[in-house]
Amino acid sequence: MGSTVKKKAERNKTIDFTLEEGQEYVERCLDCREQDTLEQTAPPLEQLQDQIIIGDTMSLLPIFPKHTIDLVIADPPYNLAKNYHGNKFDRKSEIQYEEYTRDWLERILPLMKPNASIYVCCDWRSSMTIGRVLQEYVVLRNRITWQREKGRGARANWKNGMEDIWFGTLSDQYQFHVDRVMQRRRVLAPYRQEGSPKDWEETENGRYRDTCPSNFWDDISIPYWSMPENTAHPTQKPEKLLAKLILASSDPGDLILDPFGGSGSTAVTAAKLGRHYISIEQNPLYCAWAQKRLEMAQEQPRIQGYEDGVFWERNSKPSQRTDKK
Repeated sequence: MGSTVKKKAERNKTIDFTLEEGQEYVERCLDCREQDTLEQTAPPLEQLQDQIIIGDTMSLLPIFPKHTIDLVIADPPYNLAKNYHGNKFDRKSEIQYEEYTRDWLERILPLMKPNASIYVCCDWRSSMTIGRVLQEYVVLRNRITWQREKGRGARANWKNGMEDIWFGTLSDQYQFHVDRVMQRRRVLAPYRQEGSPKDWEETENGRYRDTCPSNFWDDISIPYWSMPENTAHPTQKPEKLLAKLILASSDPGDLILDPFGGSGSTAVTAAKLGRHYISIEQNPLYCAWAQKRLEMAQEQPRIQGYEDGVFWERNSKPSQRTDKK
């Protein structure tokens, strides 16, 4: 008997086509897998800006134009054995992972403007190494911890439900726009002063208060099958998470570098928010998925969980519910 291809459910929006099926998207990328694709001197910025680049970030970064990047968002492989659709990352010793971190970081720093910022994603174990290395090169500003509501259970340990993002700058002159990343929280115990709301607002969707964001984020939804941004990438970051970093630490028109581009979440979010981007990823399949997402973003620039200039708590506004069709 022949095998039966399982058809996706109607509401399953996951991007998961093959490399053969996605050749038209691969052709839209800047393919730098061959040594002579780019000159061995700094290529013009116009050749790199707003590009999904297929290539090895370690080889490409040294020939990029210096002092051109306003913001770096790096999501390097965590120090775990992982198969990224054919591209394998082997777990390293702590010393080896530290050397690996120094290697890519030292290639990125010369590309950043003096007032640029950098965010580096990690899990609890790699966070100890990355934080220690980063503080030798940049001014560490904070460690953001965000809650993952997905993940496997654990019987012999606590389930890992958190990840970290280290925030650093090259100097004391840097961008941080707190007014662009306010969080709208539901008011459970409304306090009134002389009969009027005190620091909260009555809206058609309920009672809310806009608050300054902390370094603990519990409002992030991991992309899943019914969300248009979802892909089959095993470690995809949510657009809402990246939107917070981009809005806080860049202006419209700024240039954002993602040296470990994956399925293009940083590039897509940057495009939706009016920023330029450079995304480098060695797996052409992921680059094809990124191009598909950029195409979709032209028709639907909405970022789940971000509306009216504020970030809403998870599923707290009817139009932002992730379980809606």
